[in-house]
Amino acid sequence: MGKRILIVGGGTAGWLTAGYLAKRLGADLPNGVAITLVESRDIGILGVGEGTFPTIRRTLATIGINEADLIRRCGATFKQGAKFVHWRHAPGQGATDHYSHPFQLADASDGLDLLPYWLLGHGGTENWDEVSNPQKKAADRHRAPKLPTNPDYVGPLNYAFHFDAVALAGLLREQGVKNGVRHLTDTVSEVLLDAEGAIGGVRTERNGVLDADLYIDCTGFRAELVGKAMKVPYRSCRDVLFCDRAIAAQLPYARPDDPIASYTISTAQKNGWIWDIGLDRRRGIGHVYSSDHGDDETAERVLRTYLGAAGEKADVRHFKFDAGYREVNWYKNCVAVGLSSGFFEPLEATGIAFAEVSAGMIANLFPWGGDYETSARQFNANMLRRYERALDFIKLHYCISERRDTAFWRDNVADASVPDSLLELLDRWRFRPPNELDIDGQVDIFTEASWQYVLYGMGWKTDLSAKAGALRYHEDARRAFAEVQRQARYAIANLPSNRDLVSYAQTRNFGTRAAA
Repeated sequence: MGKRILIVGGGTAGWLTAGYLAKRLGADLPNGVAITLVESRDIGILGVGEGTFPTIRRTLATIGINEADLIRRCGATFKQGAKFVHWRHAPGQGATDHYSHPFQLADASDGLDLLPYWLLGHGGTENWDEVSNPQKKAADRHRAPKLPTNPDYVGPLNYAFHFDAVALAGLLREQGVKNGVRHLTDTVSEVLLDAEGAIGGVRTERNGVLDADLYIDCTGFRAELVGKAMKVPYRSCRDVLFCDRAIAAQLPYARPDDPIASYTISTAQKNGWIWDIGLDRRRGIGHVYSSDHGDDETAERVLRTYLGAAGEKADVRHFKFDAGYREVNWYKNCVAVGLSSGFFEPLEATGIAFAEVSAGMIANLFPWGGDYETSARQFNANMLRRYERALDFIKLHYCISERRDTAFWRDNVADASVPDSLLELLDRWRFRPPNELDIDGQVDIFTEASWQYVLYGMGWKTDLSAKAGALRYHEDARRAFAEVQRQARYAIANLPSNRDLVSYAQTRNFGTRAAA
């Protein structure tokens, strides 16, 4: 008998994992891994607008999702990064009210690192995100990252997507079944453990006991397998990340041709922040906040005020979460993926990215020879470091803010709430900028460029005065900065708007040369 995987739980994490593993592990081949996904009809999906990393393009291509189908079926739009408003200063307290974390890497002219020259003032007065690459200025003008003639998942600017999570789960389900996944709609009533504490099977209401060689827990915050049944502990990070509540709403555009934002817009509030995600026909908007610093009623008023005139009548949904993760995610013959593994908060869209990472590692570490413990050790060590590093990156957005207007922000900048590992990084960056020595490509889901965009967008000062005399390529740097501005003007003039490119994909596929 061949190897068998049982995935419990659907949604984006479950079906992304199922469709990806089906391709990577040969579910449609005679000697491949047999994959079954069981999901309950009674458990809904959190249907807020969601954002992703650029890695999602490779993942979706591997699964077999056509890019135009993604746009047509899931209300998807193009995301080129995140825009942060009022994170550095409270409204009215500083000249700089926003910065961006674009997906495009900083431009390097003939290998020249431009960041030291910008720190010494040779890039002009604009922020690092504007002088280092053309993406911010293009995104500010609502441009798309690619042309209609570019093939699927290819464009001159780096990008990801915003989409409707419920619709994406449906599209992934459809493609997963095509990839060879067996789909069961049933409710798991009991998780059966054997004498050694491994899973022996799951009892369902209509299909009896289902068993497998490897079980994947995609049951969300409930963590029915790894948490409730196997008692693998969950490490809370509320001492670092204070937000534990969210209120979400959907808001149609005032006009069908309103511009679609090319960013996730994150606007800081007194006790948290608001996300604003533009889909094709509506915006997904939500307020993430700390219940230790403000009550639910106040948070809802903040959200409705942000929504404007339509806010009073908008339907809202309340969510609770506990920022944290499991230090052990692969325990015996069960792997936690998605929310059952961990969740920090919606900031920087790490949720789906971690599901992608998990699916990729399961495919690479799948115990074909039956050695689960060796695979589990490597998986757990890698995931633990990924969570620790991502926690530092998310906290960076809060802890170097200049805001002191509420207890929420004062508590966030207190050293007691900042991990020692992040304090160490900040100590390094007093006299040199983040570089590849600070990043481990095997575990970091954010590159040194991401750290740089946030660090200097928040106004961090790196003193390079002692090194200034050793920098010799000042004219080359000035020409490179000028070239970035030329590229930005070219992108604005030649790339379609986000809405125009989405409209194009509603009727045809990318890579064609038919007139838009």
